[in-house]
Amino acid sequence: MQRYENLYVIGTSHISKESIKEVEAAITELKPEIIAIELDQQRLQVLLNKKQQKLSIKQIKDIGFKGFLFSVIGSFLQKKLGKIVGIEPGSEMKKAIILAKKFKIRVALIDQDIRITLKKLSKRITFKEKLRFFKEIIMSPFSKEKIKIDLNKIPEKELIEKLKSKIKKDYPSIYLTLIKERNIIMAKSLNKLMQDYKIVLAVVGAGHEEDIIKILKHDIYKKRD
Repeated sequence: MQRYENLYVIGTSHISKESIKEVEAAITELKPEIIAIELDQQRLQVLLNKKQQKLSIKQIKDIGFKGFLFSVIGSFLQKKLGKIVGIEPGSEMKKAIILAKKFKIRVALIDQDIRITLKKLSKRITFKEKLRFFKEIIMSPFSKEKIKIDLNKIPEKELIEKLKSKIKKDYPSIYLTLIKERNIIMAKSLNKLMQDYKIVLAVVGAGHEEDIIKILKHDIYKKRD
């Protein structure tokens, strides 16, 4: 967990037992006035209802087929990894919401609407990126470069930065849409919450933690009205 002024940021793994424990400990000890979570309204409903909402033909058209396909692949991989460790994806965020209700703490959803994110991704992703993406999926079982990851723990910062650098280099459209732009949106939301509440706790994916803190420290959001 990192602190910047009156903001505490927990970088989590969405299928990690360690993340659930860290979220629980932070809420109990800090007693924040508000908990900011890396979710939008639609993803929150899916998380709480457990049932995956089926997209209509119109919704698929709105977000684009490429965005829809990327969402399906991402969801499948998270669920598969979650089954390996016995953790439902997003359990740490669900725990934060349950505890917020228990202790009567406000909850803020700070992420961009997933439909907007997927629509942008569908428009931006290039043929070269798609080709590289599917090539890596097919060739991954035969690759000599293996990365050992303990799924029960939050990945080390060095590994996170390495993976982000690879995405930025090989998949610039994905990096811009899923990481960079969302970091700015979440930092902007957190900046507003920091002005309105004395203690703010943010629960975000580990890949967003460092960049959000940097944006708040060095970008325009550092200037308070």
